[in-house]
Amino acid sequence: MTAAIREALNDKPWARWTALTLIALMMFFAYMFVDVMGPIKSLLEPDLGWSSTAYGTYRASEYFLNVCGFLIIAGFILDKTGIRFTGMLSASLMVIGAVIKLYGISDLFVGTALEHWLNSWWTALPASAKMASLGFMIFGCGCEMAGTTVSKSIAKWFKGKEMALAMGLEMAIARVGVFAIFSISPWIAAEMGTVVAPVAFCTVLLLIGLIFFSVFCVMDTKLDRQLGAAKSGEEAEEEFKASDIARIFSSHIFWVVALLCVLYYSAIFPFQAYGAEMLQCNLEGISAQQASDIFRWFPIGAAVITVFLGNFLDHKGKGATMLILGALLLIGCHLIFALLLPATHSEVLAYATIIVLGVSFALVPAALWPSVPKIIEEKVLGSAYCLIFWVQNIGLCLVPLLIGAVLDSVNADNPAVVAAKAQIETLRAEGVENPDVFIPYDYTVPMLIFACFGVLALILAVYLKALDKKKHYGLEAPNIKPVVSAEEAEVESAEE
Repeated sequence: MTAAIREALNDKPWARWTALTLIALMMFFAYMFVDVMGPIKSLLEPDLGWSSTAYGTYRASEYFLNVCGFLIIAGFILDKTGIRFTGMLSASLMVIGAVIKLYGISDLFVGTALEHWLNSWWTALPASAKMASLGFMIFGCGCEMAGTTVSKSIAKWFKGKEMALAMGLEMAIARVGVFAIFSISPWIAAEMGTVVAPVAFCTVLLLIGLIFFSVFCVMDTKLDRQLGAAKSGEEAEEEFKASDIARIFSSHIFWVVALLCVLYYSAIFPFQAYGAEMLQCNLEGISAQQASDIFRWFPIGAAVITVFLGNFLDHKGKGATMLILGALLLIGCHLIFALLLPATHSEVLAYATIIVLGVSFALVPAALWPSVPKIIEEKVLGSAYCLIFWVQNIGLCLVPLLIGAVLDSVNADNPAVVAAKAQIETLRAEGVENPDVFIPYDYTVPMLIFACFGVLALILAVYLKALDKKKHYGLEAPNIKPVVSAEEAEVESAEE
């Protein structure tokens, strides 16, 4: 009876898994919004007049404010105010940013004084792309802040329990958002006859995600009361000092993990932005919808193995080894996209490679994020996650710009690309608003760049494993420690 009374909310499996579901669904909707334009990139140039460089600028804008320091501020906010305030703030920013982006690409924006002003400078970037980028910046602040908040929330609710499994499942559920949006975004755009419709749909989902996190906040408040936390948040969070940031930055292992993170994610998230069009360019005769139908299977490999992987990491460990394996799979997949797929045009090869890449996507995050609490003390954990995300965001901001610029540069003299763009201009001159013309870009060089990121990530993963063996951080150790009975504890105490 006493044990039942003392049992906290997170000790109840149904409660902690319900909490996980609520925050995972919020991120599920967020990731749908992130990639809503990826499957319809081939429609953006004929519909909105966005070049690959303009699209790359738009994708990079998600991380611009984070790189400029917002994520560092977010770390302060998270460690000072706690996960509830920070989570509500981040969810609200995502909704606000989504609404601005939606307005920028809609007919309501066309012909306004704001559009004319935005078109008066930096003419290479259309006004709609500028407005969408502004909204995506604000959304990106909320999304990245939410990511760190969710990581700390899981660390709190699953401490000493199924942490790797929980983090792996959260990431799998969120990444399945990629599957969902690549399935429905082209369909919604085709049915409604506009690229605006899928963006509007995802904006509504973000509002629902805000409601879900509100319910989680109610549960988290009850947990804090049970744990005897202070009214304003956890005791550890109240002890946080700004000077603790310096200790994080001075940590050698922190920088190894942060650089590994930025290299790995730079080969994944920017790839998602171009992946569907890459498949359409390398698989002859398929439509944007068909390319999206193939690419949507990307997160499925991750979702399938996440349960097994998380359970293995919790009970057996080997987190550093999983990072190495994930990097190897990443390299192999991008080399196939760069060299084999353009030569074979095989849909079977495309499907298989996409699924294997998804497996890599499960291996690295599931091993990486539960490792952070092992190397960083709890009171600065929120700031540590935010700083890792900050370093990660530098890469995620620059890489889409790089890929977009490289794509336009290497295809500047491509006869097929030149002919397609000329056809678009001709149709526009004839009064066709949304010319249905596909531009067949050569994606070899961008895919090789992604593979190079994987090689660098592999080198760091090997170094991290060696460092763990030397310093005994416990990265290879299981997350769940064996339960010691009272009798065994007494025996151990007597022996000591």
